[in-house]
Amino acid sequence: MIRKTLDGLYTAAGVLAALCLIIILTLIVLQMLARWTGEVFPGAPDYAGYAMAAASFFAFANALMKGSHIRVSIVLNALPPRGRYFLEIFCFAVGTAAAWYVSYYAYRMLGFAIKFNDVSQGQDATPLWIPQSTMLVGMVILAIALTDNLISLLVTGQHRIVRDVTDSQSE
Repeated sequence: MIRKTLDGLYTAAGVLAALCLIIILTLIVLQMLARWTGEVFPGAPDYAGYAMAAASFFAFANALMKGSHIRVSIVLNALPPRGRYFLEIFCFAVGTAAAWYVSYYAYRMLGFAIKFNDVSQGQDATPLWIPQSTMLVGMVILAIALTDNLISLLVTGQHRIVRDVTDSQSE
């Protein structure tokens, strides 16, 4: 039950990231149309920037679980299995701690934006808690994914990262 929920969370975050990319495309096309017709679309670059940040943070956990993050496999492959195991534990522990640390400070930053009614500097004057909340949610999902992998590695000896692409050299 928990496994399905977590995998669904990572997939949902990936879908949200893809939707943010579609929003960016739509905003760019609308801004182009506005320019061609002589109209003004105030705030379009700002909204595209917010969607870009949201897409990035929502994609982190999904990319991790699909094996799309950069890993230094050359070092891991050079180590014996026991050394590899301990290095992976170390890396996941550091990554997990860093992700939760960033999540905490993103939460504090969001709190300050709400407390001080902070708005963007652009023409749109968007309340900053809106784009900052997407950053916080994406970062928390990444922290959960790293914690999930660390616990899985400690309990079963294997992390849950699965590569999407097949390596032609392994055949």
